[in-house]
Amino acid sequence: MNKHFQKFFRLTGFFLLIVLICTSCNSKKNDRHSDTPTTGSIQISVDETFQPVIESEIPVFEGIYTQAKIKSVYEPEVDAFNNLLKDSVRLIVVSRGLSIKEREFFDSKKFLPKEVKIALDGIAVITNKSNPDTLLTMEQLRQILMGEISTWKKINPKSKLGQLKVVFDNKKSSTIRFVVDSICHTGKLGTNLASLNHNKEVLDYVEKTPGSIGLIGVSWISDPNDSTELSFLKRVNVMSISREDIAEERNSFPPLQAYINDGRYPLTRSVWMINSDPHMGLAAGFLSFVSSVRGQRIILKTGIMPATMPIRVVKIKDGL
Repeated sequence: MNKHFQKFFRLTGFFLLIVLICTSCNSKKNDRHSDTPTTGSIQISVDETFQPVIESEIPVFEGIYTQAKIKSVYEPEVDAFNNLLKDSVRLIVVSRGLSIKEREFFDSKKFLPKEVKIALDGIAVITNKSNPDTLLTMEQLRQILMGEISTWKKINPKSKLGQLKVVFDNKKSSTIRFVVDSICHTGKLGTNLASLNHNKEVLDYVEKTPGSIGLIGVSWISDPNDSTELSFLKRVNVMSISREDIAEERNSFPPLQAYINDGRYPLTRSVWMINSDPHMGLAAGFLSFVSSVRGQRIILKTGIMPATMPIRVVKIKDGL
């Protein structure tokens, strides 16, 4: 009789172990989908060019939805897309939509991510405060990036700044892709270009280096203390860019929101949120918040142009 009980308990223990293993596996599978649009925890990848924007959005979202936690990783755009394709994250903030190959990849999985344009960004061209030159044409900028213009004297014969050194954030960044695709239209760039690691490093370098010129996201140099969103940080100069052959005050525009919006400032690109999570969870909730009126107002305060809120520049005359 004892042998029968022992056998029974052994079999019972075996089946209980199987049940526990299956329950554990199911729990792990379901953990990913334990979040809702306003609760839970997720990690997202963000092109670090847009770090000031997302760092403004997350605290407000988490302040409203106190059971939600969003961990943002700021990295080059290339890495953000790689993480999306590897399914390491399911929400990214980047400067382009999915490519044809990326769409084909998701099509093979029988699911197409949701792509939402949340803003229009500008690439600012910044120089040291000691530089008196404030205007550039698009052609001059192209020649600088191609290495065809290597000294400031070729921009201004009276300049005493010498060699021209161009810096940008990262060799895998969306900024360098924009330079290649939208300004130079070629992968061949000048030897006077140097990549750092971060937009903040670009700002620091240009502030300390008189002959330098930097390419940086507009939200990094917008003055957060200016309620009119019409001024930039005093640490550097921000150049006005002209589409015409000769840069003059009348035809050159700084990267203010109104000029980004109406196309007078030429160095612009869209900002996208891409959600590959088929589950209606926190990724969808945060995307919905950023594209809402409240989320768009937050973007407005960061210096770039919200996707759904048109603005205009109002000139105030003295005495009125």
